[in-house]
Amino acid sequence: MKITLAVNGERHRLDVEPRRTLVDALRDDLGLTGTHVGCEHGVCGACTVLVDGEPVRACLMLAVQADEAAVATVEGLAADDGTLHPLQEAFSRCHGLQCGACTPGMLMTAAHLLDTDPDLDRETIRAEMAGNICRCTGYTSIVDAVAEAAGRRDPRTSKETS
Repeated sequence: MKITLAVNGERHRLDVEPRRTLVDALRDDLGLTGTHVGCEHGVCGACTVLVDGEPVRACLMLAVQADEAAVATVEGLAADDGTLHPLQEAFSRCHGLQCGACTPGMLMTAAHLLDTDPDLDRETIRAEMAGNICRCTGYTSIVDAVAEAAGRRDPRTSKETS
């Protein structure tokens, strides 16, 4: 089947088998390997991308379901000149990543969260990020990073700001 995807603002025309997942189309057909494959059951969240602004598990969505959709991947977070997105900077500063397996999904989930509710508290961040599994960080540093990016935390003092 022929499909058209607008991935990170760039239109792509692909010929995919009807059973091909979105994560496979992104990684194998478009070479966007930032979207990670974790559990392949939709549980871990490593493959989270935004489709028409909503987070989806790309391992569960068929590429044909995304036909004519706008898809945002972790590669689209940084500016064209390589300047990191504030979330990427915060994850780095707050040590919100270690092995990196969960990081793309965490970043895309957090990006959606900041776009939909920029005035977040830590409890909301924890609840909203709970669908993404990390085996390394213990989550505190991830919550710290999202809170910092949301402007709710002073990274120098680790205290909440109002």
